[in-house]
Amino acid sequence: MNKHKRREIFERLRAADPNPTTELEHETPFQLLVSVILSAQATDKGVNKATAGLYAVADTPRAILDLGETGLKKYIKTIGLYNTKAANIIKTCRLLVERYNGEVPDDRKALEALPGVGRKTANVILNTAFGHPAMAVDTHIFRLSNRTRIAPGKNVLEVEKRLLRNVPKEFLKDAHHWLILHGRYTCVARKPRCGSCIIEDLCEYKDKTSY
Repeated sequence: MNKHKRREIFERLRAADPNPTTELEHETPFQLLVSVILSAQATDKGVNKATAGLYAVADTPRAILDLGETGLKKYIKTIGLYNTKAANIIKTCRLLVERYNGEVPDDRKALEALPGVGRKTANVILNTAFGHPAMAVDTHIFRLSNRTRIAPGKNVLEVEKRLLRNVPKEFLKDAHHWLILHGRYTCVARKPRCGSCIIEDLCEYKDKTSY
């Protein structure tokens, strides 16, 4: 795919949604961090339902530490892998209090050192909470990048690097959100909705559908 097609793709995505953002409900970087940790192998809708109750009573590292692991589990038990996630969140809260005065660090290395936080989670925080042009490649973005040929790659890191290299700079800050939403609702896994896709004529997918 050439650079002119890529630019047109992102111009159309921007025109359709000028201010894209995550569907995880949050008010602070810390709430976003907890929600992203919880979102692994879970839906945003399920996470939002659980955190609505949690954040009403505990929305800081100290408050969640005061709840304790058992208390935390009561709020997140509807989410998959909640036992492991609760343990990681408690450990992360302890580190945030001890090392960062309860604040979420604006630094990749520091974020990735937190329990339950990998490269993808760190990228979400850097991009959504702090405005960095980071690219968190999930299953939706990986599929869409390869299917459309915007940034094909054999693994998520390869796709991430190609996106960062190939997406025009003016679109980098919001590109993660545009791509994940497009992959979630239009370029879906089983049968992409090519017939209702705003970038269908620019996409290089060979098996397009009329739907």
